[in-house]
Amino acid sequence: MTQTRTPIALTIAGSDSGGGAGIQADLKAFSALGVFGTSVITALTAQNTREVRAIHDVPAAFIADQLNTVLDDIQVDAVKIGMLSRPETITTIAAILRQRGLNNIVLDPVMVAKSGDKLLADESVDALRRELLPLATLITPNLPEAAVLLACKEAGDTEEMQAQAAQLLALGPQAVLVKGGHLAGSASDDSADLLLSADATHWLPARRIATANTHGTGCTLSSAIAAGLAKGLDVQTAVTEAKTYITAAIAAADRLQVGSGHGPTHHFHAWW
Repeated sequence: MTQTRTPIALTIAGSDSGGGAGIQADLKAFSALGVFGTSVITALTAQNTREVRAIHDVPAAFIADQLNTVLDDIQVDAVKIGMLSRPETITTIAAILRQRGLNNIVLDPVMVAKSGDKLLADESVDALRRELLPLATLITPNLPEAAVLLACKEAGDTEEMQAQAAQLLALGPQAVLVKGGHLAGSASDDSADLLLSADATHWLPARRIATANTHGTGCTLSSAIAAGLAKGLDVQTAVTEAKTYITAAIAAADRLQVGSGHGPTHHFHAWW
């Protein structure tokens, strides 16, 4: 009997002690979508559904040790990158990714937690833009994150959203997924995302779901896309399937009773 090789994804991100976002959300999404997950922890957070109380950055040398140790033994099919709070962390990871020639890199430029707590130091934005955007197969900023990366005001309509996506694409990634959930004045039932590459433009509409339990949605979406790429899907198909998955996870979020703030999405909605 010929054994099919297990699809494997790697998440490089911070740990959420509350379990709803970061490494924990990524590994749950990988598992729910049939992909084996490996991890490199870049920071520890003292976090719950209400707040980020403290952040402890992992030294860049130990991040390099984690990453090289995983890659020395395990064939990684896709990489999801999340919280990277310091410039030296970013440059260390970028150097190893270049050296190893890894493909299918999904970059989620995590900057602010759902609670409003800042997760990315100002001096890290330049390093992220310079070092990691050109390595990315796909970046997945929301509108506030896109504005920070471009040092401009937040997009106020779909035309500005598309213009900013084009500016981000010019910085080097192969494709950009700009998430439109923050779009001011958007219809109450609509939350469209824009997928832009050099040769295609796709709008991905979805109904806005009324729930406070949206902690970890960005982490989960980007890791779901990475899971699709690890299984051999093209970018557009991986994004479309991940969007379907996260929409269902948000719709089922109120079935979970976790904490008293912004609760998590339901990664295992199809199983529990």
